[in-house]
Amino acid sequence: MIDVTKFVETLGGKPVAVFGLGLSGLSSVAALRGSGANVIAWDDRSEPRKKAEKAGAKIEQFTPDILAKCGALVLAPGVPLTHPAPHPVVRMAVDLNLEILCDIEILHRAQHGRKTIGITGTNGKSTSVALMDHVLKQAGHKTVLAGNIGTPVLTTKMPPKDGCYVLELSSYQLDLCTDFAPDIAVLLNITPDHLDRHGNIENYAAAKERVFRAQGSQDSWGVIGIDNEYCRDMYERLKGSSARRMVPISVTQCAEGGVYVADGALIDDLDGEAVEMGKLSNITILHGRHNHQNAAAVYAALRLYGLAGEDIFKGFKSYPGLPHRQFPVAVKDGVVYMNDSKATNAEAASKALVAHKKIYWIAGGRAKEGGLEGLDPYMPNIKHAFLIGEAASDFAVWLEARGVPHTISYNLEKATKAAHDLAHEQRGQPGGAGVILLSPACASWDQFDSFEQRGDEFTAQVKALVGSA
Repeated sequence: MIDVTKFVETLGGKPVAVFGLGLSGLSSVAALRGSGANVIAWDDRSEPRKKAEKAGAKIEQFTPDILAKCGALVLAPGVPLTHPAPHPVVRMAVDLNLEILCDIEILHRAQHGRKTIGITGTNGKSTSVALMDHVLKQAGHKTVLAGNIGTPVLTTKMPPKDGCYVLELSSYQLDLCTDFAPDIAVLLNITPDHLDRHGNIENYAAAKERVFRAQGSQDSWGVIGIDNEYCRDMYERLKGSSARRMVPISVTQCAEGGVYVADGALIDDLDGEAVEMGKLSNITILHGRHNHQNAAAVYAALRLYGLAGEDIFKGFKSYPGLPHRQFPVAVKDGVVYMNDSKATNAEAASKALVAHKKIYWIAGGRAKEGGLEGLDPYMPNIKHAFLIGEAASDFAVWLEARGVPHTISYNLEKATKAAHDLAHEQRGQPGGAGVILLSPACASWDQFDSFEQRGDEFTAQVKALVGSA
């Protein structure tokens, strides 16, 4: 548990309000209580309230009078801040001019003194932080991996003074950060996502840009992908600032003074002399342009952190991959079963759809804005689609218009079994045995608590089927 006493001392003895008692909210309660703060907490669900009370919080439903006593409001990132409308508790806090923040901001204000690398972007965050953490550990560095990847940062054990925090940061978390300033901030990419939460793409991009906002010295670095217009415009605007030094990365063009990928090779131009460090295309777990972008960002950040390029590339070669990001679960009679449950929007799903042929595609869930928009080029790769969740009917209409064979399976168990049966029935046809791909292009919340739970259920079903095939 992190000591946040220095943050608590800034509150002048006032209690802290904590609203939303999921993993990050409960960890905030525990850390604040452990550092001597009085905590008033609330969640609309009874079970989390019991857990917060057991951790020492006073449980009270928030009113203006209660919030007026508090020094800050710690808000769960998932609670609406501005769109589609501010949550009533947010409105109360704004009316009272009460600061609203999250656990990432509390960590920063605890003045922990460790190096911090923060990574954000629409797609690739989890792979990038996991890859970075792996490379650092392989090079003998002590790290803590936390944030949006699933581990609330305030529950972690502080790394040693020469250690490092590696933080995955969502736009929701960044919206709740004002002073947070990572030593190295990384923005991978921006494509439309969470627009119901942010209102429009411009607001979403502004939330992502907050990862750089509080950086204030030439000891700070910003790493940014320049392969889409929002990030490219941001780089051009920020590179002349004295607040931090900006480094570009690219997988589509030469990134002068940065890191880029050309013909599958990673090129280091950080010192003004383009040097080929090795072939990313030879590393199977990092196949695909999206993973090349992740690797370029990680490489740039870790070179700025102080690692030698050779050591970084050595770490790339031993990276095992993430369980829910194009992760091969099993192979049976040539049929590959691929868990890509982390693909919660169309852009993320496109990375898997372009990488495979003869796909038996399991898709659906709670659709993001735009649905399957942008996936037309990959439909020739689809042998058959199996649709689940709230989006199944709408996705069926979309696929029908494009002549893609599909079945509405409603739930993951039926979809996995149907895909398994059809793939094995057709494995002798031209094009190889095929790939059963869970790449939903949707959020999981209609049928699962998280994309991890969805991917774990798929994995369990595959193992049962493979065992019986």
